[in-house]
Amino acid sequence: MEVQGGAPAAQPRKFSLPVDSEHKSTKFNIFSVAAPHMRTFHLSWISFCACFVSSFAAAPLLPVIRDNLNLTDTDIGNAGIASVSGAVFARIMMGSACDLVGPRLASASLILITSPAVYLTSIASSPASFFLVRFFTGFSLATFVSTQFWMSSMFSSTVVGTANGVAGGWGNLGGGATQLIMPYVFAIIEQIGATKFTAWRIAFFIPAIFQTLSAFAVLMLGEDTPDGNFGELQKTGEKAKDKFSTVVYNGAKNYRGWILALTYGYCFGVELTIDNIIANYFYDRFNLNLHTAGIIAASFGLANLFSRPYGGILSDVVAKRYGMRGRLWALWLVQTLGGVFCVILGLVQSLSVSIAIMIIFSLFVQAACGLTFGVVPFISRRSLGVISGMTGAGGNVGSVLTQLIFFRGSRYSKEKGISLMGVMIIGCTLPILLIYFPQWGGMLTGPASSKIASEEEYYLSEWTPEERVKGYHLAALKFAQNSRTERGKSLSKGTADAASAAAASPHV
Repeated sequence: MEVQGGAPAAQPRKFSLPVDSEHKSTKFNIFSVAAPHMRTFHLSWISFCACFVSSFAAAPLLPVIRDNLNLTDTDIGNAGIASVSGAVFARIMMGSACDLVGPRLASASLILITSPAVYLTSIASSPASFFLVRFFTGFSLATFVSTQFWMSSMFSSTVVGTANGVAGGWGNLGGGATQLIMPYVFAIIEQIGATKFTAWRIAFFIPAIFQTLSAFAVLMLGEDTPDGNFGELQKTGEKAKDKFSTVVYNGAKNYRGWILALTYGYCFGVELTIDNIIANYFYDRFNLNLHTAGIIAASFGLANLFSRPYGGILSDVVAKRYGMRGRLWALWLVQTLGGVFCVILGLVQSLSVSIAIMIIFSLFVQAACGLTFGVVPFISRRSLGVISGMTGAGGNVGSVLTQLIFFRGSRYSKEKGISLMGVMIIGCTLPILLIYFPQWGGMLTGPASSKIASEEEYYLSEWTPEERVKGYHLAALKFAQNSRTERGKSLSKGTADAASAAAASPHV
């Protein structure tokens, strides 16, 4: 191909993995580090994992920190709430930042900005200062939004649930890994000769350094899209510069995003809550030592190695046959079962049975997180970051509310709070029944009429006629055509002519 004047045009980029018309990978090869798709995957989950380790590094050391800083149960509850509440606003803003400047710069910037709070934990000297460092460290959890945005930008609709599930799940491993890492780091430092009140402070330099290094790796090695970084694409005119107000309004007016924000509050929000309370729960209720309680608590977070990824995989598998309706049914069923096992966890009184039920509960509640982000990429094309941010922030809001209601102070015992939290999961999962896509249907009903609504019509409605004339909608048009897989086999059967007609319709 040549440009005007006879000069050769830049050759199209070659990819190691098969791609669709948007250059998104149609294959997910977890053992590859090929740029840009799989390199981005590994950068995103490692950096998110680092932030998770930092945010929950205090949880397994709370028995020691509690004695050193004279923390009351209310102080501990407030600090736990602080560790997840800061990310509510941060996740919403991260979504908008991803839409406007790209996930690479947005993610690296936030990780670097929050790193000092992790270092400063080592000099906390009062309940107030401990509260503040946990609050500001928690902002880093907003990197979850950039992780999911990044995966949705790199992987096609047929594997996007898997990519989101694995990246999110492996990142969440930090919540379990820190339950193992911090007690052992603490023990090593104490054996070297430090007192226990000094050892826990020195231990915080490990997650702080890990978080800082991950930010530089993202900045130097990451790419926003398969075709390059946002800044480069905007300079060449390949990507239009969008307005903050436009992407926020477009995302906020889509009710589907609000429903997923609510339901995510009672899968991921519950996971955050358990990360904060579970070690202390086993330590106090069953009179275990710090290391044993930490190991048991770690098993909950470490289940993310496969539970959340399997949630994403399940979403893609059911979508191949049942389309978007299958994704919604799977999400509702798995999350509801998670609520049932959460109720049971608070009722059992045996240590061994509690551990078994906790592991089963973790599989369902974490898989529900993966299933949620099998749906999120299809809600909006133009405001994907905002929708991801809303949903992610919903997880933090759910955690804050749950900890305020059930685990702050002494109104409820921890075991009763856990059972009541399970009831909340079951109730707050019901609104999934209300999610409806005109082109695909919802849980209870199919498309609005016998004629299948057009994917193009749904996604291009986010652009004004003037913007379409300028070609701003072209990326959304490709996405709409690639998302026809969400019709499922039963809905797609016998509709090839309608699909062809929709693809041929003019949109500019």
